[in-house]
Amino acid sequence: MNTTASTVTPISENPKQPQQRQTAKDIIAANVKSLIEQLEAGHSDALTAYLDAMGRFHNYSFGNILEIARQRPTATRVAGLYAWNQLGRKVKKGEKGIRILAPIVGIKRKKDEEAQKDITKQNTRVLVGFRNAYVFDVEQTEGAELPTMREMSGSVGDNRDRLVSFIEAQGIELSFSQKIAPALGMSYGGKIAILPGQSEAGEFSTLVHELAHEMLHKAERRTTTTKVVRETEAEAIAFVIGKAVGLETGTASADYINLYHGNASLLIESLEVIQQTSGVILAALQPPTAAEAEMPDAELAKVA
Repeated sequence: MNTTASTVTPISENPKQPQQRQTAKDIIAANVKSLIEQLEAGHSDALTAYLDAMGRFHNYSFGNILEIARQRPTATRVAGLYAWNQLGRKVKKGEKGIRILAPIVGIKRKKDEEAQKDITKQNTRVLVGFRNAYVFDVEQTEGAELPTMREMSGSVGDNRDRLVSFIEAQGIELSFSQKIAPALGMSYGGKIAILPGQSEAGEFSTLVHELAHEMLHKAERRTTTTKVVRETEAEAIAFVIGKAVGLETGTASADYINLYHGNASLLIESLEVIQQTSGVILAALQPPTAAEAEMPDAELAKVA
């Protein structure tokens, strides 16, 4: 039987349990609206909480990070029921799941005549849309002790070396100079200068801040940003990375209000830039292990 057109058949839907369809854009818009309401009510620490979540869940999509941070700000490690069961843990009775978006994957079926030409390309897996899925924080579970979590809580020295290697791999020239005092660091477009004599934690934070400037300089922006916003974004990235590697960063939540001056679009863009840039740097500091790449929730986390 010949078909006249390619068709797509969802393979992840359960017709007995219809899900409310939402797009990643819907999720982001709803969470940013909630965040703006908190900021305008004077709760600037709400933005700090979102930045903190970026460091803990940098393998998740921007939309799902916002969802996790809003629903359970204290979450440190999340996974689905299956993943927790595989680790020998069970979700405690009565615990409410954290809703995120999971991909609906379908099969794109080609015309018979096309399939006959290349049997290896008869059917192709494609992203059809998204559905609601639920994950749980480790504190909502009980059972076997967990293996060491993927945290970069080692010495700053180790992370510093990996950071410097990443900077050099980007073709950025790194130097140390007293001449830039009283500035702790400066970036010149392809060059970074750091003031020597800083503490290990301070120097690491300065390196991330100036690297962020270099990466943000190359990024294509939808809107024109001010120097204050660019500085705040760089400092926010340093905050995210610092929290992820276990540094005492402080909150500085009042400063992050500079990312929002009544401009919702700019806030969304800034948060996306911070999340994406932080994710690239964190991946360079500690790439995921082969075992983590095979976790059932890994694909779900990255797509939405």
